Amino acid sequence: MTEPLVQARQLTKHYVLRGGLFSRRQVIRALHWVDLTIYPGETFGVVGESGCGKTTLGRCLLRLVEPTFGEVLFRGENLLQLDRETLRQRRRYFQMVFQNPYLSLDPRMNVLNLVGEPLVTHTDLRGRALAERVVALLERVGLSGDQLYRYPHEFSGGQLQRIALARALALDPLFVVLDEPTSALDVSVQAQILNLLKDLQAELGLTYLFISHDLSVVQHVSDRIAVMYLGRVVEVSTTERIFYDARHPYTQALVSSTPIPDPQARRARIVLQGSVPSPLNPPPGCSFHPRCARALPLCATEEPRLVDVGDGHLVACHRAERSSGIGVEGAG
Repeated sequence: MTEPLVQARQLTKHYVLRGGLFSRRQVIRALHWVDLTIYPGETFGVVGESGCGKTTLGRCLLRLVEPTFGEVLFRGENLLQLDRETLRQRRRYFQMVFQNPYLSLDPRMNVLNLVGEPLVTHTDLRGRALAERVVALLERVGLSGDQLYRYPHEFSGGQLQRIALARALALDPLFVVLDEPTSALDVSVQAQILNLLKDLQAELGLTYLFISHDLSVVQHVSDRIAVMYLGRVVEVSTTERIFYDARHPYTQALVSSTPIPDPQARRARIVLQGSVPSPLNPPPGCSFHPRCARALPLCATEEPRLVDVGDGHLVACHRAERSSGIGVEGAG
């Protein structure tokens, strides 16, 4: 069995809202007890509604945001225990591509400085050698060396995302977090960027964490998928199983809303009632039970564990545990 590249253990992130003179302090539960294992060379998709904690998860894995509790292991080393200098040295091995390239790239810097900045920080490349390395990176992502001294406002959205990719690849990372990298782009450009990502992965042996709310995109690129709801992972399995054998009611509802590229095909739509609860005041027990048509009495009082219901298919659902024969202690 291949050793994991990245692991999250009981990863938790709470944001504290300080109370005023007549209000008490409140806690936002952005991530709660997340366990994930990502293997070398795979694309691990993360899906869920807006506000479910996808981006917070990606940033906590790279320690761009400090988790409240838990562990993040990169090649077996706990990143949360590293001092500032050691973490800076490790950062060359994991990078992030953000959702909006218009905001993630400094408008005051030209392409040479944008893509070359990581190389200046972590290597001895300077002058002509640095420029040649940047040109090679630009060509790898489908741009040319003629654009070396242009600024972000001179590029389209797709070109800017290619620049962001070149910057992320500058130090030959092993792991790249892609936070909705195509959501700000036109559909035709999205396809180009997705194909580029797959080509780069095959060429460089990259491992991706691909965050998106678009299930069609995640289905196209991912080997395995984690489904998140209100800061928790509720299901993890292969892409095929998530789309054709989903066990969690929330996953089933998400999949039912995904368009099928066949005018003759029909899929029964599952419409969820109500809205996502506030992370300031999550419901007791299973956080999905107020919207679940199949909830058991146990769901309102006891939080389900993320358990293996067979062949590595992980589900956090009391009913799924029962149907798999695992059994739930105290189930009524």
